[in-house]
Amino acid sequence: MERGKLYVQYGSGPFSAPPGWMNFDASPTLRLQQLPLIGSLLKKRMHVAFHPDVLQGDIITGLPGIGENSCDGVYCSHVLEHLSYQDCLTAIRNTYHILKPGGHFRCVLPDLETAARKYIDNLHVEDREANVKFMEETLLGRHQRQRGIRQLVQSAFGNKEHLYMWDHISLAHQLQKAGFRKVRRCTFNDAADGMFRLVEEKTRFNNAVALEAAK
Repeated sequence: MERGKLYVQYGSGPFSAPPGWMNFDASPTLRLQQLPLIGSLLKKRMHVAFHPDVLQGDIITGLPGIGENSCDGVYCSHVLEHLSYQDCLTAIRNTYHILKPGGHFRCVLPDLETAARKYIDNLHVEDREANVKFMEETLLGRHQRQRGIRQLVQSAFGNKEHLYMWDHISLAHQLQKAGFRKVRRCTFNDAADGMFRLVEEKTRFNNAVALEAAK
């Protein structure tokens, strides 16, 4: 971390914990893995272990130890689509509050527009599984109802399904409503602040809404 500067990633997932960043995740799995006995069993059963530098924290309720106007940069990748509409707006507002004036927020998430255009294209060629492809790509539907204790536990402690989808125009509008300025479409590693190069993954920008905004 640059001396005197603070960079926060939320919704980091199990594997993204770049140096110089404070990395948070709200997954119940992370909380359980931090318990001595249950954690070891869970790692063996689920074959997923969070990086030891990932901290428990939820942007919706507030990240522990992160105050207002404290962050030089905030990043989230493929997180906002897992939130309900209202929770996403709360996350955007809270992100704005923790940024310093002049700080930057970059976010990447699946693009509803791209998926919708593919769906329409498939309909035009009378693809009989156009709806299936759309639902699977957007993760907005379930192929089957979860049954059995194991499936219910995996569903409760996982976060695979998408709850709300966004496009560039609609998400940029919400960022502006929250107070952000200089909202622009961004691409992989095009941030002026080089710290974002440590946290971004190129594949995450494929068919994605990618926005940068300043406070």
